[in-house]
This record gives sequence, structure tokens and C-alpha cells, in this order.
Amino acid sequence: MSKTAIITDSNSGITQSEAKDLGIFVLPMPFLIDGEEYFEDISLNQEGFYEKLRDDNAQVSTSQPSVGNVTDLWDEVLKTYDEVVHIPMSSGLSESCHTAEGLAKNYEGKVHVVDNQRISITQKQSVLDALKLAKEGKSGAEIKQILLDTKFDSSIYISLDTLRYLKKGGRLTPAAALIGTILRIKPVLQIQGEKLDAFKKVHTLKQAKETITNALRHDLNTRFKDLAERGEMAIMVAHTANEQEAQIFLKELQEAFPDLKCTFCDPLSLSVSCHIGPGALAAACARVL
Repeated sequence: MSKTAIITDSNSGITQSEAKDLGIFVLPMPFLIDGEEYFEDISLNQEGFYEKLRDDNAQVSTSQPSVGNVTDLWDEVLKTYDEVVHIPMSSGLSESCHTAEGLAKNYEGKVHVVDNQRISITQKQSVLDALKLAKEGKSGAEIKQILLDTKFDSSIYISLDTLRYLKKGGRLTPAAALIGTILRIKPVLQIQGEKLDAFKKVHTLKQAKETITNALRHDLNTRFKDLAERGEMAIMVAHTANEQEAQIFLKELQEAFPDLKCTFCDPLSLSVSCHIGPGALAAACARVL
């Protein structure tokens, strides 16, 4: 039986410390802030990131890991493992997945890159699923195929506290941001597979949480009905610098979905956070293998 390592990137929300406890490996995502490069959870933590993000004059952008950072990690891991399952963030949100797929061609089938089009808490669930499958003795190729077969068995909904960062990142015109601010619009976004899209506009946090809860309920009663009835779906929560409200929301979701597991409550990855800013709340449902 081959010894299979599980690698992901920090977009999964898995910290270096948590990775060590799980027995997996996390590739830190790079950021440029005013021209200086930082690495998530290595040279830049959540608190430091939000402090810099709140500076209106700061130029914050995301990037993808360098070729050398990716292959150096693979080479090091393959000294003690027979093969690697690498689970990056969705190819629809970053080129890092396509880069990894190209690099893997030089590894003679030892590196299996999984484009299962997830990010944050649903990507984390994929990592936990892969780890479980590896412990069960599945090969890297088998794990990759299972994750691809189940990649759309998840939904994420995200409520923004402000439009400021969408405007700053060029994803919203200044006029639209101004109107939204005046009207106190709190957009709810969704991730279904590879894209981040608008879902609904609300005006209060209460309405946002109701919208997300109802959207999850609809998904669980339609697309995921059979999986939910078999106990294979779980609820999870994420946030951007909003831990207290996220824990409250998690308890509310536990009450709304008493028959489902509520697995974890994590900060959103910084690659998402830089576009939506602090104060966001997200909830997801995902299949648990």
C-alpha cells in the first residue's frame, strides 16, 4: 500500500499548526501589501492582515505561490511519501490550480492535483475527506477521482458587512458602492462550484442570516436531499474578523438543522477576505465522505 500525503493551500483556512496536528501540509498563499510580499500564516497572521487592510491607502493584492515554492514542498514531502494529493483553491478563483496541474506532469504520476472547485470551509472539508480516504488505504488516483465525483456537493453563502472592499478591488463601481452604502445594502454572495456570484441584497444582519439559512435549507431539500437524508451533509460557518457573531450564527444553524452535523467555525481565507473586508459571515453545507 502506498503512503499518500495530503497537501492543500492556506485558502482552505487550515493553519500551519492545525496541519501539523492533522498530519497534512499547507502551502501558504502570498500577498503583496504596498509592494512587500507576505505569506499567510507565516509572515502575516489574521490580525496583522486586517490592520493593514483597514488602511485606505494600502495597496493589497493576492498572488499565487511561485513554481519553486510548490515544487520544493512536493520534493520535500516525496522524500518520505510515495505520492501526493494536492488540493488547491478552485481554478475558477485562482490560476494556482492550473499551474499545479502543469507542474504535476513532471512527477511521473506521483502528484495528483484535484481541481474540485472549492475554497475555504468546503475546501477544508475536501482535505479532511482526502485524509480519511488515505487512512483507509485509497491510492492518490482513487482519492482524486472520489473528490472530483463529489466536487459539486457543497454550497457557500457569504454576507458582506460593507461594499468598501469590493469597490477598492475594482469589483464594484464607485457609484454603485456609494448607492449601496447610502441604502445600507448588505449583499449576500454565493459560491457554487467555481465562481463567486451575487445572490441577494438585504439591509440588516438579521435578514442576511435568514437569507443564508433559507438558501441552505433549499439546497438541502432539493440538490442534496438524498445526501442529507443519509446523514452525509454537514453545516459549517466562516467569518472575516467576526468570531463572536460567527459563533452565534453557528448555534442558530444548529437549531435550524438539528439533524445535521455542524462541523467547524473558521476564519475565511485571506485571499477571499481581501476582496470582502472584515465583518463578513459565511455558512456552507458540504458532503462529508
